[in-house]
Amino acid sequence: MDMDRQTGLPFMKMHGLGNDFVVLDARARDVHVSEALARALADRHRGIGFDQLAVIGAGEGDAHLTFWNADGSMSGACGNATRCIARYLMAETGKDALHLTTARGDLQARDAGGGRTSVNMGQPQLEWQEIPLAEEMDTLELPIEGSPVATGMGNPHCTFFVENAEAIPLAQFGPRYEHHPLFPERTNVQVVSVIAPDHLRVRVWERGAGLTLASGSSSCAVAVAAVRRGLTGRAVTIELDGGTLSVEWREDGVWMTGPTMHVASGTLTPEFLESLA
Repeated sequence: MDMDRQTGLPFMKMHGLGNDFVVLDARARDVHVSEALARALADRHRGIGFDQLAVIGAGEGDAHLTFWNADGSMSGACGNATRCIARYLMAETGKDALHLTTARGDLQARDAGGGRTSVNMGQPQLEWQEIPLAEEMDTLELPIEGSPVATGMGNPHCTFFVENAEAIPLAQFGPRYEHHPLFPERTNVQVVSVIAPDHLRVRVWERGAGLTLASGSSSCAVAVAAVRRGLTGRAVTIELDGGTLSVEWREDGVWMTGPTMHVASGTLTPEFLESLA
């Protein structure tokens, strides 16, 4: 990072429904992300602030995306960041469809019209060892109070269906289950109220990030869990604290559609980067 400490490091700030990201473009220059850099950037008082950090790299398709959580841990998937970056790359290239690679696998993204972007987050992981869970069990009803559903979307999810999602003290509820022994890699936690067979109210506690206004992979996991429970059809509106996503579990994967925003572009100063040495 010696050059960065002399010239600074460009970054972009983006969000999808308030689920916010710092994005670094590593296609034209070397970018080394350490846990210290991720944690420092995530600090909303001394850094920039984000739910996830994303790095755009060269890949076999249009780009390869890598993600970090606010606590410096890595994340295998980040749906809203993928949509935000896809919108940026579509504007850059003039394409209306992209092939992106991630730790989750190959993802397809499309311009959905009206400023909205769709991404196929792939097929859900429904077997206990894929999610992963600590031991073999039925992923449709975990042996936890509230009988939540476990789903993998490249990262683990634990979905509780409740009468009133607004009434759950998520700041206390979320950490309790993020670190539950059944989830050796921790888990994202969602509380969900069924408004209608095609409408869900969802609140999210993200693994490694905490309370968040929205989460793309969580929205996909919730939609899958609701279908498996027989509560909804395969196309649902997900109403999150930060806005609304459309999710559809199709034969080729779980498609998520919604708005994105590129808020600003800037440069991390040499002084900031030097402070991490």
